[in-house]
Amino acid sequence: MPSLKTLQAFADTVEANDHVGAIRNFYTADARTQENDGEWRVGREALAAREAAVLAAVSGVKTTRLGPLLLDGDHSAICWRFEFTGKDGKVRSMEEVAWQTWRGEELVEERFFYDPTQMAR
Repeated sequence: MPSLKTLQAFADTVEANDHVGAIRNFYTADARTQENDGEWRVGREALAAREAAVLAAVSGVKTTRLGPLLLDGDHSAICWRFEFTGKDGKVRSMEEVAWQTWRGEELVEERFFYDPTQMAR
């Protein structure tokens, strides 16, 4: 079970737009993530590399936490808004809920729930 201090540090890292650092500093080596009902992605280094590729495809991202951090035992939930500035200058935003499972002070599993049509608006 993570401490609230650890969960806050994770959220602060993401909100500072250090998404790759959040993965490297808080995920277990065997962590896995899933977007909606997509395929699981497995392994901290693979997850960090994919995140770096996503960020390289845009000019910038602004991350805002929407609401409190929710923590209950080994599970936490965070609601986020991401505003991506494309290389074309267009800003696209999306909101998602991240449902997390922790092993001690490290994230072992994270599932993201969002409406994928948000980015097309």
